[in-house]
Amino acid sequence: MSHVGGPGRARAPSGALARLSALGIVFGDLGTSPLYTLQTVVQAAGGPFTPELGLGVLSLIIWTLIVTISVKYCVFVMRADNQGEGGVFALMSLVGADGFSSGARLLTVMGLLGAALIYGDGVITPAISVLSAVEGVNVVTRSLQPFVMPFAVAILIVLFGTQRFGTEKIGRAFGPVMLLWFVVIALLGLREILLHPAVLEAIDPRHAIRFMLRHSGVAGLLVLGGVFLCITGGEALYADMGHFGKSPIRHSWYWIVLPALLLNYAGQTSLLVEKGHDVANPFFELAPHWAIWPLVVLATLATIIASQAIVTGSFSMTRQATQLGWLPGMTIRQTSDEIYGQIYVPAVNWLMMIATLGTTIAFGSSDRLAGAYGTAVSTTMLLTTLLLFEAMRNTWHWPTAVALLVGGIFLGVDVSFFTANLLKIADGGWLPLGIALVLFLIMLTWRTGVEGIRNSLPLPRDAADQFLRDVRNGVIPRVSGTTVFLTRGRQKVSRFIFDYARFTGSLPRNVIALSVTFESIPRVPKPRCHVVEQVEDRFWHLAARFGFFEIPDLRRALSEARGLTADVNLEEVTFIGTRDLVIYKKGSPLLKRWRVGLFAFLYRNAARAIDRFSLPPKQVIEIAREIEL
Repeated sequence: MSHVGGPGRARAPSGALARLSALGIVFGDLGTSPLYTLQTVVQAAGGPFTPELGLGVLSLIIWTLIVTISVKYCVFVMRADNQGEGGVFALMSLVGADGFSSGARLLTVMGLLGAALIYGDGVITPAISVLSAVEGVNVVTRSLQPFVMPFAVAILIVLFGTQRFGTEKIGRAFGPVMLLWFVVIALLGLREILLHPAVLEAIDPRHAIRFMLRHSGVAGLLVLGGVFLCITGGEALYADMGHFGKSPIRHSWYWIVLPALLLNYAGQTSLLVEKGHDVANPFFELAPHWAIWPLVVLATLATIIASQAIVTGSFSMTRQATQLGWLPGMTIRQTSDEIYGQIYVPAVNWLMMIATLGTTIAFGSSDRLAGAYGTAVSTTMLLTTLLLFEAMRNTWHWPTAVALLVGGIFLGVDVSFFTANLLKIADGGWLPLGIALVLFLIMLTWRTGVEGIRNSLPLPRDAADQFLRDVRNGVIPRVSGTTVFLTRGRQKVSRFIFDYARFTGSLPRNVIALSVTFESIPRVPKPRCHVVEQVEDRFWHLAARFGFFEIPDLRRALSEARGLTADVNLEEVTFIGTRDLVIYKKGSPLLKRWRVGLFAFLYRNAARAIDRFSLPPKQVIEIAREIEL
């Protein structure tokens, strides 16, 4: 979920600063996975943590990180950029999955499901991350255990409550804190490895293969589902690519994050092999007793950063979905004058907070939440591979055999993890999947409803021609002023203007019919607004185009338009839009009654043109219409 967009490219950090910043934003979730991954594996394994089991599990973790993150995401997925931007919607646009045309329907469904699943994952990530960090106090004393969940809830309330102030200043500290985190977890793991170096044998992939061959049943899948937690957050490498560029993300991964994770996982495995089930929390028990409290504080900071990344990423993804026409317009506030990606979406923030707090209270501990974690992520990764295969064939024009070979390897890994995570559905995996299905339904309903409205609005050709003759002959008088009509269609005479003239009996002296289009590219080069045609004297049809990463400013776009009469004063223009009332049309083939009700609710509560297009409230008039669907 990318954090940028804008009219020009956001000022991106470069060099060492870019790599440091990437540590804080991109690798928060991946970097905090050692807090709960092996703890979950131990519970899934059930029996004693033998050296054979330890080497097998560690080998699976090592090669999962290498194949999925180092190769699939860093080498191949990040190559599938859309003008430098990444993320599910960028990938959908790259492969032409922009609607439900016959050739793109399946790809579109896969992309939308992937996006919806990321929202589901976004509810679980803050809950399990913060809980797993705060639970470190249980290693010191059990007397604080009843306070772990309430304290985690308090942290999450503060996290979501401060979103409206923006994260620009605190964000500058993310990188250094995460760098300290990776150094500390690497040293903790190295300390244990030096005591038991035999654990390094796990680099041999035969240990992983042997483990899977000997544990091919349900027990093996349960362990594999726990191993998968080591790569949750991998999608962020691709989603945040536009903010930092490919090189800083790759360098940070290969030189800092990957070595630190491997050392820590190896250290935890060594500790588990040595002490077995006597280890309640392998991550925190790596630390000397005197260091546990400072480590709890550092882990809490790291998990807050990981949670912050998923929240702001959800804001950015919502902006993309809104502007590509998959979600209703929402109020989006820019919280930084310098960093374009720093935005705040109130509706998403409060809905996520309610869902996250409810999840935290309902599950109560990170080990119970581990059952809910992974189903959404594994499905998203599987869908990403399928979309990537389409990019290999039709965007990069690879030979089919090569695309099948590379895509098949990744698909085999993804299907294995997807199957393993299906076993978690009854233990809580239903939660993110349920959230994703609801959002998927909302996106389909919204797109279908908007297209239904658009198809119901065109004015018959004879009525449009008669209207223009009446304007030309003075039958419809012109009054002073300049008015911009925000129209949905691309007709030179929209029904909106026709109805306005019929209702008021006149037209302004200067009429501008303005249609707004969001393209399937991140940014549209200037000029963003142009005259499509001059319909009549002092009557123009203009089109404004924006990329799906941009916040549209219609006044600025209008100022770039060429072809208007010189005396048209755009500073004193009046904008007229619609505020439609959607009702069900009996026997409608488009949507069932309950889906029309859902669409009407979404439509009624969508952001107004004032908020979406940065328009001054005193210059905007909204006219209500009744539309049947």
